[in-house]
Amino acid sequence: MRAWFFAPVLWLLTLPAWADARMTVLVDLLELRQAAAILSDEGRAHADALNQDMLGGQGGPGWQMQVDRIHDADRMVEMVRRALEETMQPAEVESAIAFYASDLGGRIIALENAARAAISEREVEQIARANYGVLAGDDDPRIKLVGRLIDAADMVDRNVSTALNSNFQFLRGMRDGGALEDSDEELLADIGADLDAVTEDTSVWVYAYMLLAYYPLDDAEVARYATFAETSAGRALNRALFDGFGRAYEDTSYALGRTVALNMVAEDL
Repeated sequence: MRAWFFAPVLWLLTLPAWADARMTVLVDLLELRQAAAILSDEGRAHADALNQDMLGGQGGPGWQMQVDRIHDADRMVEMVRRALEETMQPAEVESAIAFYASDLGGRIIALENAARAAISEREVEQIARANYGVLAGDDDPRIKLVGRLIDAADMVDRNVSTALNSNFQFLRGMRDGGALEDSDEELLADIGADLDAVTEDTSVWVYAYMLLAYYPLDDAEVARYATFAETSAGRALNRALFDGFGRAYEDTSYALGRTVALNMVAEDL
């Protein structure tokens, strides 16, 4: 009886390690490290533009070191992983693993990352937006399939929320760095004034990006992806990804805003 009594306790003690291992499998299948590296590169390009626009190109090596430290891809992956752990139930993790371990799931991740890297180039983005305009005007059935994916993940509203929150954190960082004096209420009012324009632009960008990413797939494959996205596992996964990347963007935006402000203030001294 003693051995039988202790066995369940020992089995329970292995659960956290097992769950951690399964989450590692999911993180690997989602290629989150590659995605984070792409987004970090986008962040560095944005920082280069800020250096030109707000610092007159005078950031120098010190600025670059700060930018590299802020855009830490490993930290981003850990924040997303933590969100996945907080949001997804074990059965949902297993469902996601089963989908993304399939040939279609693996191709989707590769296509999404490749499209995200490509659309960061202005010329590619313009072409992708124009393509969306043509397909939407023709009422192409691919638009409806992509719309299912967008609706399942609440993708437009969540992207808008992430963008506005990130802008707010950037301005907070600038204020805390001494370059602004606005209150939180004033900053929020300024950002809120752009809500309609940001929502419209985000909707177009999301459709353009997804049409670009899934162009090599046939309609049946996109439909299979949409069906997974509409399950509890698909919805939980997308919610966690938005939460994790959203937190990372907010932290990065605040740090970048504060760094810009400190450099601006230092130039004025």
